[in-house]
Amino acid sequence: MEGSSSNHLLTAALILFIFTSHITSTSAAGKTGSTEFIRTSCSATIYPTLCITSLSSHASAIQTSPKLLAHTALSVALDTTHSTSAMMVKLSHSHGLSPREVAAMQDCVEEVGDSVDQLRGSLREMNQIKGSNFALMMSDIQTWVSAALTNVDTCSEGFAGNNMNGNMKNVVRGRIVNIAHLTSNALALINSYASTLHV
Repeated sequence: MEGSSSNHLLTAALILFIFTSHITSTSAAGKTGSTEFIRTSCSATIYPTLCITSLSSHASAIQTSPKLLAHTALSVALDTTHSTSAMMVKLSHSHGLSPREVAAMQDCVEEVGDSVDQLRGSLREMNQIKGSNFALMMSDIQTWVSAALTNVDTCSEGFAGNNMNGNMKNVVRGRIVNIAHLTSNALALINSYASTLHV
């Protein structure tokens, strides 16, 4: 009787071990699949390394959904653009800026602010996509994200001259280049999503 009881315990423990091992391996396989999906999708962007590093922490939420991938890339671009916009507003009030720097900063604050609005509108539109309005809404999103990218590029050009303060130029250009690359990647993933789903 005692031997039978310990056999049941052993069997139960073995079943539990197999079950938890299966869940762990399935979960790991799911995460690996999501990460591989991001890696493969990012290979179609202009800045694949940045694409992977900016999105891989969201792998469990994205899974293997092209829509969630595009949505997350857009959200990351918006968050980064928003924080850059706030930083630039502060920098534009710095003391000791030359008139040329003040003008470039003011232009940049306006352009990056417009980009924030366009990316925010795109994200809002992405949340409302349904089968019947897919093509029209995707077209709007692509237009707005392209416009946001153009604004960021225009801002960057304002800091191209040699008569700008080196530190200021480096700080601003570094942040602007980063949001330009993130926005470019988001646009590529949005275009990819738009082309794979015909409704």
